[in-house]
Amino acid sequence: MKSFFTILVLCTGIASVAGFIHENEQPTNVTTKVALGKLLFNENILSLDSSVSCASCHNPTLAFADTVAFSKGINGTLTKRNVPSVLNMANRPYFFYDGRATTLQQQALQPIAHKDEMGLPIAEAVNRLNQNSFYSKQFYHLYKQKVTEKNLADVLAAFEKSLETTNSKFDDWANNKVRFTAAEERGRQLFTGNKSKCFECHFTEDFTDDGFKNIGLFNGLQLNDSGRYNITKKKADIGKFKTPGLRNVAITAPYMHNGQFKTLEEVLAYYNQPNGFFAHQQNIDPILKKGLGLTVQEQKDIIAFLKTLTDKAYIRK
Repeated sequence: MKSFFTILVLCTGIASVAGFIHENEQPTNVTTKVALGKLLFNENILSLDSSVSCASCHNPTLAFADTVAFSKGINGTLTKRNVPSVLNMANRPYFFYDGRATTLQQQALQPIAHKDEMGLPIAEAVNRLNQNSFYSKQFYHLYKQKVTEKNLADVLAAFEKSLETTNSKFDDWANNKVRFTAAEERGRQLFTGNKSKCFECHFTEDFTDDGFKNIGLFNGLQLNDSGRYNITKKKADIGKFKTPGLRNVAITAPYMHNGQFKTLEEVLAYYNQPNGFFAHQQNIDPILKKGLGLTVQEQKDIIAFLKTLTDKAYIRK
């Protein structure tokens, strides 16, 4: 369990699977839903042309994120939004930037069926797996039945729920195992203080309020993504996107739903002066209408603190 995060005073990499697991390559029976979900997360046959898998965009070696603003689905089609990491999703009440899924089971199937991502109707995905001797055997071994939409979603969700990270320097600090450097401690105090206001949205053990915010990246253009509004149709939700958790944030660039900012330095610079960044900003959250007034050193200190949230398994040498 993660360190209990009351007050802030205070995954192993997976090789890609290129298509079917053939008869002469079959491992022994998997024993858990997590293990089967792990195989399927990397399975190309869940895409229309068997060219991509979930792991193609959610790269295990990149903290289950990507390094580009928009990732490539089938036929090289770019995603409409930046691909977020799927680490630390077990306790989230909403998924996708607009919150259109409320369970990991719902979330897991949508990229498979999305025409620009994996492009495979779920009924066809189920049929392919039932026709595959290895996968049909594994589902029967675990569920005593053939592959269904429900149990396919269940194993993928089980794997994603297993991707919790709890071994960062922050976790060690919270358990009194290490001390922060002077810069990290200054950053922590700024992060939780009134000046930066980071803690207004990024709290709980995964550093998110699980809410939706308009941070000023919506300008009302016809083709501009209006976020949560697409789901609720409420004017108050125009331009709002789900607040991401900040664990491993230092290694999951680029940032924001559109991948607009390439570095944490750019993110802090934006929050320091969001007003006027775009012409005709609409529905921006009141907390961001005024710049934060952070000094260059203060911005560096906050970034130093954010880097302590990186799980040791993903620290790049």
